[in-house]
Amino acid sequence: MELSTRAIGEVVHPTAAFYQPLVETRGILEPPSTASHAPESSWETSLLNPKNRIDSLDPPQDPLWRVDGCAGLGTQYYVLPLFLQRVPPTRMDVFVSDFQPPLIREQLELDKAFHTKDSARLPRLAIARHIVRILQIWTTTDFPDRESFETFYTGVPFGSRLVLEDMSLDTGRVRVKVGLNHNLEHKLLPLSRLSNLWGSGFPFPQVIDFFDLHVVRVLHDSVCLVQIDGQLYIFKALTSGAKYLYHELKTLCTIEPHANIITRPLHIVTKKCNFGTKRAVAGFTTFFHSKGTLRDVLPLLRAHDQLKRADQLKWSIQLTKALEHLKTRSKTYYPDLRLDNIVLSEDSDIVMVDFEQRGVWCEFAAPEVNAIEYVHLIATDENVPESVSERYRTMLRDLVPAFESLEDERYTNPEYGFNLPWIALSSVEQEAAEVYMLGRVLWCIFEGVSGPQKAAVWQSYRWEPDLEFPEYKKTPAAMRSLIDKCTRGRRQTLSSVIIRQHSRLVLTSKAANEQTAEEVKDAAKQFWSAELEEAEKFLELRDSLRRKGGWNDNYYERPTLMQVLEALEAFQNETP
Repeated sequence: MELSTRAIGEVVHPTAAFYQPLVETRGILEPPSTASHAPESSWETSLLNPKNRIDSLDPPQDPLWRVDGCAGLGTQYYVLPLFLQRVPPTRMDVFVSDFQPPLIREQLELDKAFHTKDSARLPRLAIARHIVRILQIWTTTDFPDRESFETFYTGVPFGSRLVLEDMSLDTGRVRVKVGLNHNLEHKLLPLSRLSNLWGSGFPFPQVIDFFDLHVVRVLHDSVCLVQIDGQLYIFKALTSGAKYLYHELKTLCTIEPHANIITRPLHIVTKKCNFGTKRAVAGFTTFFHSKGTLRDVLPLLRAHDQLKRADQLKWSIQLTKALEHLKTRSKTYYPDLRLDNIVLSEDSDIVMVDFEQRGVWCEFAAPEVNAIEYVHLIATDENVPESVSERYRTMLRDLVPAFESLEDERYTNPEYGFNLPWIALSSVEQEAAEVYMLGRVLWCIFEGVSGPQKAAVWQSYRWEPDLEFPEYKKTPAAMRSLIDKCTRGRRQTLSSVIIRQHSRLVLTSKAANEQTAEEVKDAAKQFWSAELEEAEKFLELRDSLRRKGGWNDNYYERPTLMQVLEALEAFQNETP
């Protein structure tokens, strides 16, 4: 089965439990093809036919644009104009519809773009090179000179879009439509509004102007590497869901500092909006840690036999101390624990980043968190039958009575953020869920891999793992025991049934060439139906025992963060 946005609802998300296969109508509504038509049809779609091939994917002699990465499951591409002396963080990304004819999907490698996101591999894909050539034509034909383009680029609302319409293998036939994102700027809040929400004495960082930043590279859909007065910084901004940006800004400005947690923002970046006189907070800056994330560092060190036990223990202890600090000193939770959100400082110490508190994929999350998240996904998915979603909305209201207000796009300064599953948990339950995620990260650290799955559906890595959690190869016995305790209650993930093989979803039980897309969807439906049944049973048990006063918040009897820390330090002391 090909990877596309449709695969999310039909296979990857628990919404697959309610997938309804299309009724087969071929042969009833369509006349059978005759033999005389077969060759013509074959030639029409054949790659031997010149009209079905891309003329060239070679970069222009003097390229005007660069593709730095992608998001949106292969539908959103970060692009930068190379011909401007200063590039403000306008974040005018390119958007490509996922619904393309099979020929275009194949020729432009859209299936690969679904899971390939990094700047090392993505620019080599056909779609990235095609975009560069399309933008080259658009820039030179729609703008008479560089000055006119610069006026345009600096005048559009933040987060505006370049939408490629009438996608074709012929670059000259593709239309570039500008989508002005006035809606986003309308939702951005001025500093005065945040001050009213957070209090007049709130410790805001230094305020600088949007156009003081020059983008060096786009690293992520919410992160740019920028230059300010010759110094490199990270600029954090969101082109959707600004409420998460403000929640993170508030959190980082108020949590008690810790050596292994990103420092409070250095600047608040404001931008004058196109309508009215509002100068809104568009983002903030933090330190740039050039050594990168553990996701990329671990497999590279392992491949060169440079992954040292002392470093593994140091990072594990630092991470556990930081989590304990957040819980005890800052009274907050951290639901975003994965290798992507752990960077290395210049001294090779770990630094936790990303405090939006949105959460992680279910492959990293604790089963009790997933149980609530599954309810949330079914309750709010418009493609699920209304009778089903209403039943799940009732369940969600019991867990988080104010969930509808938290789903609103506006920022309302909620005390505990917007993560419904974690808000539904008690403090003890939150710690147990953090310990579960910590166990998964410890496994990655001691095995030296980029993630807990061999081939995650959402994202492929430059160095893919060669084993899957909870397999062990390199982890010492004492740490295996600790990791197993941390991840008590773990359940089979979708990868036990369906995996990504290159750029397709395939069953683990049959050879790839002996299965159909419908079989993959049916297997996903069975898997998610069983998972939803277990989730409902767990939540019913939790509710029943809580009402009777007999619920154990650490239901799976995992160790506490302090107990994990003690075990790590004890092993460190025993290690020569």
